[in-house]
Amino acid sequence: MLRLGIDIDGTVTAQDTFVPYLNESFQCAMTLEDMTEYDLTKLLNISHEEFWGWMNQHEPLIYKQAKPAKDAKEILDQMKHQHRLIYITARRQHHADITYEWFHKHHVHYDDIELVGGHHKLEAVQKHEIDVFFEDHHGNATMIAKEADIPVILFNSPYNQMPIDDRIIRVNNWQEASQWIKQYEQRLETAY
Repeated sequence: MLRLGIDIDGTVTAQDTFVPYLNESFQCAMTLEDMTEYDLTKLLNISHEEFWGWMNQHEPLIYKQAKPAKDAKEILDQMKHQHRLIYITARRQHHADITYEWFHKHHVHYDDIELVGGHHKLEAVQKHEIDVFFEDHHGNATMIAKEADIPVILFNSPYNQMPIDDRIIRVNNWQEASQWIKQYEQRLETAY
């Protein structure tokens, strides 16, 4: 049984979740493909203060209405029988109720959910003794892979195209992630 650490936004939820809200608020017509950096302040030409003001206002609704990523629920339903599913998210603590409600509404299984309130997930990864982490943020993936010395499955996106090291595995979807986990399990079994 593996202890799987799983990011929520852009990993379990669709990567383009924020796009319609940003387009409406900032009167633009961006697509996910336009988002070539995780930091949206440059793309929107606004300050960090303006961005976080916008986030504080819109986050609850966005998190509540987020759609699951394609095949995420089905794959996680399969994985829950063999592994522990521990969600470690950058969401802030005051979004705990909305987060749990979303999981219940979409019938997505969890063994634990930890809202760390920022992109420093390493402590939570170590606390939960995570074996493999699922992430969409390049910086998080790199830090976790290096510092925790575990494989990180990075969900491919226009905003995470920087180089990766050999502990990071790029996948395009949950089907590929599932396939990698199955092969990894087989390698571990053969090693014993």
